[in-house]
Amino acid sequence: QVQLVESGGGSVQAGGSLRLSCAARGYTVSRSCMAWFRQAPGKEREGVVGIDTIDTPLYADSVKGRFTISKHRPDNTLDLQMNNLRPEDTAMYFCAAARWCGHTWYSYWAERDEYDYWGQGTQVTVSS
Repeated sequence: QVQLVESGGGSVQAGGSLRLSCAARGYTVSRSCMAWFRQAPGKEREGVVGIDTIDTPLYADSVKGRFTISKHRPDNTLDLQMNNLRPEDTAMYFCAAARWCGHTWYSYWAERDEYDYWGQGTQVTVSS
């Protein structure tokens, strides 16, 4: 059974940093396509950044240059380093994993339907 558990959320002031981590059980992070999504109150869940099987990252324009995704193989985790946080980054952040990904993933990585497994989320709050 696949389980994804996020951690690292919290409250920071604008300009601050947080590092999120997604621990995977029953699933090998290094061989997979995964992503971080976020959902603010009253808004749709949106893809923030995806990463493929060879660690190629794909970033949403809103976070380019501020967020960095990475896989930590020894711990089998997916991490998200978030710098220069803004109030508009406030949301619940979710880790997502795909059972399989092919060439179409690169076009649809930010779509929820590309992923089969989801974590419960971790809250990030950025105050101005």
